[in-house]
Amino acid sequence: MLPRSPPHLLPWRSLVLLFLALAVSSNGVSATAKAKAKAPAAPPKPAGFGYKLVSLVQRPNGGGLVGCLQVKRRSSTYGPDIPRLRLFVKHETKDRVRVQITDAEKQRWEVPYDLLPREPSPPLGPATAGGAPFTAGEYPGQDLVFTYGRDPFWFAVHRKSTRQTLFNTSRAPLVFKDQYLEVSTRLPGDAALYGLGENTQPGGIKLRPNDPYTLYTTDASAINLNTDLYGSHPVYVDLRNIGGRGVAHAVLLLNSNGMDVFYTGTSLTYKVIGGLLDFYFFAGPTPLAVVDQYTAMIGRPAPMPYWAFGFHQCRWGYHNLSVVEDVVENYRSAQIPLDVIWNDDDHMDARKDFTLSPVNYPRPKLLAFLDKIHARGMKYIVLIDPGINVNSTYGVYQRGMDRDIFIKLDGQPYLAQVWPGPVYFPDFINPNGASWWIDEVRRFHELVPVDGLWIDMNEASNFCTGKCTIPTTHRCPDPTSKEPWLCCLDCKNITNTRWDEPPYKINASGKSARLGYNTIATSAVHYNGILEYNAHSLYGFSQAIATHKGLQSIQGKRPFILTRSTFVGSGAYAAHWTGDNKGTWEDLRYSISTMLNFGIFGMPMVGSDICGFYPASPPPLEELCSRWIELGAFYPFSRDHANFASPRQELYQWQSVARSARNALGMRYRMLPYLYTLNYQAHLTGAPVARPLFFSFPDFAPCYGVSRQFLLGAGVMVSPVLEQGASSVDAVFPPGTWYNLFDTSKAVVSTGSGAAVRLPAPLNEVNVHVHQGTVLPLQRGGTISRDARATPFTLVVAFPLGAEDADAEGAVYVDDDERPAMVLAEGQATYARFHAAVRGGREVTVLSDVALGSYSMHKGLVIEKITVLGLHGAGKDLAIQVDGADDATAVATSSPYFAAADAAQVLRQGEEEDAVEGEKRGVTMEVGGLALPLGKSFTMTWNMHIEA
Repeated sequence: MLPRSPPHLLPWRSLVLLFLALAVSSNGVSATAKAKAKAPAAPPKPAGFGYKLVSLVQRPNGGGLVGCLQVKRRSSTYGPDIPRLRLFVKHETKDRVRVQITDAEKQRWEVPYDLLPREPSPPLGPATAGGAPFTAGEYPGQDLVFTYGRDPFWFAVHRKSTRQTLFNTSRAPLVFKDQYLEVSTRLPGDAALYGLGENTQPGGIKLRPNDPYTLYTTDASAINLNTDLYGSHPVYVDLRNIGGRGVAHAVLLLNSNGMDVFYTGTSLTYKVIGGLLDFYFFAGPTPLAVVDQYTAMIGRPAPMPYWAFGFHQCRWGYHNLSVVEDVVENYRSAQIPLDVIWNDDDHMDARKDFTLSPVNYPRPKLLAFLDKIHARGMKYIVLIDPGINVNSTYGVYQRGMDRDIFIKLDGQPYLAQVWPGPVYFPDFINPNGASWWIDEVRRFHELVPVDGLWIDMNEASNFCTGKCTIPTTHRCPDPTSKEPWLCCLDCKNITNTRWDEPPYKINASGKSARLGYNTIATSAVHYNGILEYNAHSLYGFSQAIATHKGLQSIQGKRPFILTRSTFVGSGAYAAHWTGDNKGTWEDLRYSISTMLNFGIFGMPMVGSDICGFYPASPPPLEELCSRWIELGAFYPFSRDHANFASPRQELYQWQSVARSARNALGMRYRMLPYLYTLNYQAHLTGAPVARPLFFSFPDFAPCYGVSRQFLLGAGVMVSPVLEQGASSVDAVFPPGTWYNLFDTSKAVVSTGSGAAVRLPAPLNEVNVHVHQGTVLPLQRGGTISRDARATPFTLVVAFPLGAEDADAEGAVYVDDDERPAMVLAEGQATYARFHAAVRGGREVTVLSDVALGSYSMHKGLVIEKITVLGLHGAGKDLAIQVDGADDATAVATSSPYFAAADAAQVLRQGEEEDAVEGEKRGVTMEVGGLALPLGKSFTMTWNMHIEA
């Protein structure tokens, strides 16, 4: 049968096969086909045959091992082998070992140390210089051990305590060429792997065997599944359940070149098109310990201002200032929380960076609007793209040309096209380029006092491909075009360099596209001769660093930057959103896995465009937006955003969505002190704000693949509805008692079997539960975070249901959120730890231990209520001791009382909701009428009285 595609669309090989098929006679196969059928297929040529270790020395003073590797047999596949390699191994900390392999004679590209500060490797030189021969078969550190084989060379890393192998390259030969590096490791079949992004993973957070994992920063919309997207994070976490105990470690290959990673379930293979092999192994053994160790090396997550945890609204298509003003007032009228209003590029003059449209966003009116919203406590953020319009009347362009800061091709600035038309791309690796950008940020801030910056299109995105010139026969851009994203420059592909056409083609854009497809040509050159081929995936990272410096230098405050393109270490400077998604139920589900991955990557401030950026067909339904805000209200970064083709989808557009928003965002704004404390803990230890369940329950194997629920911090779990028409949700509950935060008389008691529990979930409700052992700080909430953070606190103390002897812990961090540094300092921040205990089911103690309380005292922050969950009976015999005050003085400052809730509704694992009978006794009681200063340590005790 003839193919439906016309022959000119088929590759020549398909045409040959078609001709042979047509040559088949009625009596059988043609002679040519028979001959071909008899010839066995030639095996693929091996890319390499490995190396042998010819020398190994130990450097003095803990300087690690340095060795020399020599190629065993040459191969020409993907280019010639590099004949001699330098091996470097060092235990950099007790729980981190570095293994680096590079050319022994020539300096190779690696991630610049000024972008990602880290311990330097030794300079190239004779492998035996300055060291003693090392002959032992193992090189132990405190937690990890490096082992190796000499001929052929392989290496492995295992735990010192258990000898569990974490990484072992003996399964396949090491290959090292100028533009092709290959190394493989064995894996146990039951290992659960996470990471290797950025991509949209339809199968959930766990890596699936045989799914493609390509790392190369690309402007491919997040609706593209299993495709290299905006960020490059060549790190994975490996979680194994051994004898009922979950044990985790992580592996980072620090390399900015494009790569394919092949995961089969029992092996993992890297195929990298440049740079060097620079592995870091992090011992864990818990998931939290892994991210602590990882972010200690790549940079701790940036502290975020308090208002950044409020709700954000944006739309590409707020064509004038009056539309923005209406949006703000509509949110206010609907009593839906809103902290930050955003502009996409609508505020710009002809879409040029650092400009204002004199017609649609006249500066005097915009400044008056900002005065108004700033007085309310709201903030304003705008977008800037990296492409600078080629326009001799445009000051930003002129100053860039004067300082010679643009990326070049063939000695001239590289010409591309994005929204304003022809553009040049600044080189942020160039110190002059970074300082020029910082100055432009300063100039713009003097024009418009924005509160943060949104850097987009920084993969970098380009509407064209190849080497381009400005056309002389037509306008570019065409102001009448309805498709301004189509290339209008005169361009030709670049095929005459090994950088634009490397010997090995990674699966770029999910289709083995050219590396320069819709981005900067990979033969273009950065500062100091650095090739775009090597530095491509660092572009957004380097821009985020420069933008962070710019905002911090002019404001003297804690910067807020949102970036699309990311790399290892980007979390130290910016937040991230997951890019251009779509208003579909599938995209709603996918958002959870991507969010959780970025917590692992060291970027905990992350979220997706609520209700979807692209319009669905048919347009998004009320129900989808209701469910999306119920989920999105608990993203660390919570923003509604849509493009100009989408119907209006602000949360007040539908009454039902507004109800869902008031409910879900109402709880978010009550939880702001908890979220902000998680931000502080992330900055100190890298701990994600939103986490997979296995972070708190690594021994609970049934949660390893859970991708439809997540934790906020250690003990709050969100279980959203993700299916159209659903009025219930099946949720996995790790062992223990979980209390519904919206109605604490409702509890789930889990035995830890892993069976799902069906929870009611009417349209305007979302299930959020707090786990036993948690002390959760809440406030009254509000519609703007500045007002909400001034309200009194409630401490929710969660004990196991019916506990006899149990403990609970929590903490809260408060500061002025203006200082760039997020550290405890007298008069500027307070940190309070809370501990609660019940003994014998009757004696209850709640206490706080306060560090540096003067800030909270100055702000007048108080605790007005303590809600205790899980205990039966009524309270009596209350005693309160506040630091520096006797009992009488402490009680005189408030009017404490006890209150008990009605009977509880307890759902036990395996029961249906309609089969559950209410407990005869309540499980919620509160101590109210308090006025305990947050800035003072206190001890509170009482007894539970249970009537016979």
